[in-house]
Amino acid sequence: MSSVAEASGRLPRGGGIELAWSRTPGCGPTVVFLPGFASDMTGAKATALAAACAADGTAMLRFDYSGHGASGGQFTDGGIGQWRADALAAIDQLTQGPLLLVGSSMGGWIALLAALARPSRVAGLVGVAAAPDFTERLMWQAMAPAERDALRRDGYIDIPSAYGAPTRITHALVAEGRRHLLLDARIALACPVRLLHGQRDPDVPWEMSLRLAERLESDDVQLTLIKDGDHRLSRPQDLDLLCRTVRLLGGEHRA
Repeated sequence: MSSVAEASGRLPRGGGIELAWSRTPGCGPTVVFLPGFASDMTGAKATALAAACAADGTAMLRFDYSGHGASGGQFTDGGIGQWRADALAAIDQLTQGPLLLVGSSMGGWIALLAALARPSRVAGLVGVAAAPDFTERLMWQAMAPAERDALRRDGYIDIPSAYGAPTRITHALVAEGRRHLLLDARIALACPVRLLHGQRDPDVPWEMSLRLAERLESDDVQLTLIKDGDHRLSRPQDLDLLCRTVRLLGGEHRA
């Protein structure tokens, strides 16, 4: 099947902020890619999935949260609630019919929140090194007392990143994230869920995907561990696994 062209645009989000998006027409369920923290829709997973969907004739939407990538707004003004609202705005205004949500790292958390908000539309969910509750479990709980004091006092701290310049973490991000925590209770989703996680992930422990699988109410949950996989899971074999997983899950719904 020949590939179809991807269209791009900007979605008014309010407050003078526009969200950048790219969309491929095709059959459903529509694949919606949700990027990670400080990442965007031009990453290897998003573009590989876009190419696969275009080749298969599957509808796909990818976009940047506010303060990310080509979208408007400031990164440090955002938070989990804002980025959840961005995802819902993109879903509601740019897609129709059933959805297959694919979330990378923080995008896994956003995908879960979006699915809980639109359960009747979600045919399935794929998490790639999904990181629900990361602001609490992987940031706040991992901070030394001096870092917590600086965060409270100054409103932010800059933490080193293996992927580029230091990342600024605000106290508002951590505090607001507490309104959206999921892993301490049952997660009322009944859709099929597929979780992919590298066991050499230095950023999000693979055990987090185990806990997520336990908390989901759905019985149709499968976790694939990649023994030599890192956090990004962007090697050719990792991208092939992601595309196969999405194809299979989408095919189950169409069947």
